[in-house]
Amino acid sequence: MPRPSKQVRPRSSAPTTPASADRLELMQTFLRIVDAGSLSSAAAQLGTTQPTVSRRLQALERSLGLRLLQRSTHAMKLTEDGARCYERAKELLASWELFEADLRGASDEPEGTLRVVVPHAFGQQLLVEPLTEYLRRHPRVSVEWLLHDRAVDFIADGIDCAIHVGEVHDPSVVAIRVAEVPRIVAAAPSVLAGGPVPTHPDELARLPWLSLRTFYRNELSLTHVATGEVQPIVFQPRVSTDSLYALRSAAVKGLGVCVGSSWVMHEDIQRGRLLHLVPRWQAAPLPMYLLYPYARFHPARLRRFVELMREMIPAALAVAVR
Repeated sequence: MPRPSKQVRPRSSAPTTPASADRLELMQTFLRIVDAGSLSSAAAQLGTTQPTVSRRLQALERSLGLRLLQRSTHAMKLTEDGARCYERAKELLASWELFEADLRGASDEPEGTLRVVVPHAFGQQLLVEPLTEYLRRHPRVSVEWLLHDRAVDFIADGIDCAIHVGEVHDPSVVAIRVAEVPRIVAAAPSVLAGGPVPTHPDELARLPWLSLRTFYRNELSLTHVATGEVQPIVFQPRVSTDSLYALRSAAVKGLGVCVGSSWVMHEDIQRGRLLHLVPRWQAAPLPMYLLYPYARFHPARLRRFVELMREMIPAALAVAVR
């Protein structure tokens, strides 16, 4: 009698649910995709590839058994489940970071990557020394030092902190005033064409002008340092720019009078390439702020950066105009 064939049971497949640590990474990637607005932008911010980001999203959706995003060639939209997941994931990750910080306590050592946006001129020159000191103190931190003068979108661009010159009107960010940037009126000797050096704002109107369109375009006011008298000036600039360095270069070339940060003009004035005009009159100094988004928890790398910049930026400005 033939023996019955042995029944072979199918092997159970390997579990597809990722471990808890992997789930945290998947949720972090999901949050970055939503905040960045696309898989490609999220990949760039995370320093990885778009296929990797796509695989992480698919793994999270499989582990939850939910469709989180609806994607087409030109658009991406959260599903209803995705919207709920997004809000809960933010809370969960914030709680986890707070939990880790509580466990580390006072020994919390800054680590990871800090993304900072800085105005061009300041980021290329004045603030490199404070940045160097920050990295010296915290060797486990790396910094992406991004230079531009436009408004910062912290979420979409994945920015941790910004150093901003000028008034702040965004109520959604923490704004810490760290310094004031003095401004002066300057021009090359050739602009005066051999005439006397102006001592009153009225004498400036006849001269060609340059404008730094970020802060003034075709008018500004000067204040007398002793009396407080305010004198408006109206002009039509020959050159208008959004770059402080370009403004200085144009002034040195003799293209017109300008108002700029005194630390940028200081060396050229000392060497005689520029003249400090109407020295008893000044444009209002520009406030400088540290900006970062509100959050229940801020990582140590951001907290230490803010602390050091509050300490070093005023000193850096003072040294630059000695």
